[in-house]
Amino acid sequence: MNKYIAAVDPGKDKCGVAVLDMSGGIIYREVVMTDDLINILQSKKDLYHYDKLIIGNGTTSGRAGEKIKNVLSDVEVIVVDEYNTTQLAKQEYWNLCPPKGWRRFFPLGMQVPPVPVDDIVAVILGRRYLEDMN
Repeated sequence: MNKYIAAVDPGKDKCGVAVLDMSGGIIYREVVMTDDLINILQSKKDLYHYDKLIIGNGTTSGRAGEKIKNVLSDVEVIVVDEYNTTQLAKQEYWNLCPPKGWRRFFPLGMQVPPVPVDDIVAVILGRRYLEDMN
């Protein structure tokens, strides 16, 4: 059976959610409304059977972590440093979704992703945890 971890970039209004395999491969990623976070995490747990959830240490992580622990009591919640993850996620966005049309002619460093990157932040948080494990 495959082993997975979940990762969350918690926010006041929206959260990034990701499920990764143990090599850091992206199985699932999505930006969800904060009010829907617990339901999404539960449905992904039912589907992927993860037992660890990685969460960033930002401003809203304490409250989100407590809610998660209350509902998913059999999941270990692990807090990791969020430093520089938004900048890294903006760069990674262009790797996952290369620019098309006129955008491909402009340097990526001058472009802003056209969508929120909270889900990619969650991916980076999960990968940080996996790197620290090795």
